[in-house]
Amino acid sequence: MLYLVGLGLGDAKDITVKGLEAVRRCRRVYLEAYTSVLTVGKEALEEFYGKELILADRETVEQEADSILKEADVCDVAFLVVGDPFGATTHSDLVLRAVKLGIPYKVIHNASIMNAVGCCGLQLYNFGETISIVFWTDIWKPESFFDKIEKNRQNGMHTLCLLDIKAKEQSLENLMKGRKIYEPPRYMSVNQAAEQLLAIIKNRRLQGTEPEITENTICVGLARVGAPDQKIASGTLSQMSTVELGGPLHSLIVTGTMHPLELEMLQLFSVDSPSFENNAFQKTT
Repeated sequence: MLYLVGLGLGDAKDITVKGLEAVRRCRRVYLEAYTSVLTVGKEALEEFYGKELILADRETVEQEADSILKEADVCDVAFLVVGDPFGATTHSDLVLRAVKLGIPYKVIHNASIMNAVGCCGLQLYNFGETISIVFWTDIWKPESFFDKIEKNRQNGMHTLCLLDIKAKEQSLENLMKGRKIYEPPRYMSVNQAAEQLLAIIKNRRLQGTEPEITENTICVGLARVGAPDQKIASGTLSQMSTVELGGPLHSLIVTGTMHPLELEMLQLFSVDSPSFENNAFQKTT
């Protein structure tokens, strides 16, 4: 059996009882180590689970999936994912490979950022399409995600923005020379995401259009959701570019039309109450 086990968002103890029981009876246990991170290290997980963990990076999962599935038809193998197992499409690929090999599988779900964002008070059924904001480079500055945020907002929907993670990335020079030397991991902050959105707004105005999203659009910054030091801040997009939320992982929400209850909840986390009230009530039901 192949078990896909969600670990939740906090620390080692966020695994479900069902998930822990599955892990402890598996011969091999892999820890997916590139779509997200926990607030604790591999060693803390191993101590709590009582099992040695094999780190599975993007290359392993996408190019060497057969090594994960090896002998899973005759013994139990677990694949651990921070959050919920189906938070990334590559995990669906692993399931499809298992099915083609005749290996049965079982999914053990857990909390993910997709539903835990409700902690800020915005109602989950008022969210539109979730988008990803990627790190810009000097020569690559995509704006397609901005159009999706605008579409959500035009429909009155909030947008959850998942922020880029760069783990085990190679520089162009090392990649071209075939050297397996990796850059230090980078995690996009709410500040960086807000700065990129503000740059797009400026670009759109230079092109003669007034964007649906402006510097005064109410947004929510979230950091380390599910951890003891979780942080939430609400305010304008401009304020999100300077708010201090600490270490990774961060997420950003661009609000749409807000119900009075949502507004009341967001005010609990406002970085500046007067400016929040001035801007928030422009887009309410």
